[in-house]
Amino acid sequence: MYTVPDQTGHTVVVTGANSGTGREAAKRLAAAGAHVILAVRNPDKGADALAEVLATRTDAQAEVRLLDLADLASVRAFADGLTGDLDHLDTLVNNAGVMVPPQRYATADGHELQWGTNFLGPFALTNLLLPLLLAAPAPRVATMTSGVANRGSIDFDDLDWERRPYRAWAAYGQSKLADLHLARHLAHLAAGRGWALVSTAAHPGFTRTNLQVTGPSMGKERQVRWSPGSLLPSMDAPEGAGSILLAAADPGAPSGAYYGPRFGLVGEPRPARLNRRMRDDATAGRLWSAAEEITSTAVPAR
Repeated sequence: MYTVPDQTGHTVVVTGANSGTGREAAKRLAAAGAHVILAVRNPDKGADALAEVLATRTDAQAEVRLLDLADLASVRAFADGLTGDLDHLDTLVNNAGVMVPPQRYATADGHELQWGTNFLGPFALTNLLLPLLLAAPAPRVATMTSGVANRGSIDFDDLDWERRPYRAWAAYGQSKLADLHLARHLAHLAAGRGWALVSTAAHPGFTRTNLQVTGPSMGKERQVRWSPGSLLPSMDAPEGAGSILLAAADPGAPSGAYYGPRFGLVGEPRPARLNRRMRDDATAGRLWSAAEEITSTAVPAR
C-alpha cells in the first residue's frame, strides 16, 4: 500500500470521510500526523469514523464537520465555518460522491444528483476554500474522479439531464469527467496566477465500497447488495485509497497530475492515462465558466 509521507502540522479536509476511500484516506493522513477534518453528511456515521481515525495514534488530531455536497447552502456554511476557525488550510481532498441511482434524483438546488454532488458541490467548495488554501505555504487540492470518466462526455445543452431520457451511468461519467476537468483547469489557473497550489486528480480503479450500494439502492425497499463474486478484479478500500493519497500527499506529485491503479482496476497507484476528451482544455475552461455561474462562486481575484 502507498505510504503517506509525514503530514505533521498540516490541516486536511477529506469529504466523504465516513466510509470507503474517504475514511481510509482520513485514517492514514491522521496516522501520518495531519489534523484531519472529516467532512460528512451523516453525523452518526461521522462519529463512528472519527473514533477509528483517532485510534490511529495516541496523539491523532481529527474532528467532524457536517457537509452535504448536494446542497450549496451547506457547502457555503461549511466553508464559512472553516474560514472563521482556521487561518489556513493545507489540503482539500474532494473525495465524496454518489454513483448510479436507479432514476433521476435532484439536489436541494434542483440539479441532477450525480452532477450536483460529484461536481457542482466540490467545485463550489474548492472555490470557497481557495482563500484558506492560498494562505498555506504549499497548498494542495486532490479530486477523486473515476475510470468511468474515460467514457464520459459533457453535454452543455443538458448538464442536468432534464431533456434527455435519464441514463445513470452516462450521467455518472459526465460528472466524473467534469471532476477531472476541475482538477486540471485549477492547475492551469494556479500556474497562470503564480500560485504555489498543486491541483491533482485520481481514480480508485474498482474499489469495493458502499458507493456501489448506496446509489443503486435509492428509493428501493431493499438495499442492493454488492456481489463479492464479480468476475472483475477489485480492491478493498485500503488499496483503493492509494491513488487519492498519492495525489493529496506525495511531495513529488506535479500540479495537473492524474493517478490510478497500475492495472486500471487494481494495483499500486501510478500516473494514469488521459484520453483526448480529458485533455480538452477548451471544454475545461468552458465548463469552469458555466460552473462559476451555476454555483455563484469564483476563484479569488489575486
